[in-house]
Amino acid sequence: MKTIKFLGLTVLLSMMSTGVILAQKTGLQVMQTVYNLPSGEDTQAELSMVLTNKQGEKRVRQLKQYISETGGVEKKIMYFVSPADVKGTSFMNWSYSTGKEDDQWIYLPALKRTKRISSGSKGDYFMGSDFTYDDLGDRHPDQDTHKLVREETVAGKACYVVESKPKTSGHMYSKTITWVMKDNFIGLKREFYDPNGKLLKTLLVKNYQKISGIWVILETEMKNVQKNHSTTITLRNVKVNQGVPASKFTERSMTMGS
Repeated sequence: MKTIKFLGLTVLLSMMSTGVILAQKTGLQVMQTVYNLPSGEDTQAELSMVLTNKQGEKRVRQLKQYISETGGVEKKIMYFVSPADVKGTSFMNWSYSTGKEDDQWIYLPALKRTKRISSGSKGDYFMGSDFTYDDLGDRHPDQDTHKLVREETVAGKACYVVESKPKTSGHMYSKTITWVMKDNFIGLKREFYDPNGKLLKTLLVKNYQKISGIWVILETEMKNVQKNHSTTITLRNVKVNQGVPASKFTERSMTMGS
């Protein structure tokens, strides 16, 4: 992620004189920069997904993930490799830089069919995890209003703190608050609030690294504070710009496994 630079006395005076208006604009700029971070032409990795319930019991799932970005469309496909009860399940997401709603599909081997995820189902939780289908997409900044509410340091990192609220009614979150690191514009932390305005979930980035010149988030934890349940996703064997064929991102490919 790249730092937004405020240059010169003119900008400083403008900040002093236009306060609230500039803060709102800057909040949008921060989230646009996060959204537009370079991600390479393609990425592939192995994933571990660990689900932990309130008793501390864990379930571990292994996946493979492929991502490709071309022509303003980011395509992602995830295959469950183990354990046996989820093996063969796959999920595909297409995100559009135009702000068009994501297209999503899931293949369930027990039913031997691919199901398209409807708009009304995107608030459902994905395979028992703490991530909804909507969380697995790539929400466009234009879908929300953004306000820079403060700046503070988290885990030794100077951050912008941005409050985002959906422009349309009926969304699963009444707002999110994101802590964005100033030095690389990676979102370090995010809080999700339910429709009643109560804290529902917290997403924390625990590890990130630059691979082949691209910032890659290697470990995240999503915790549902209302249910005391968490999901940790860890990436390994990450490869950037190694070439992923377009044929990988099709409904047919979903049925064939990784």
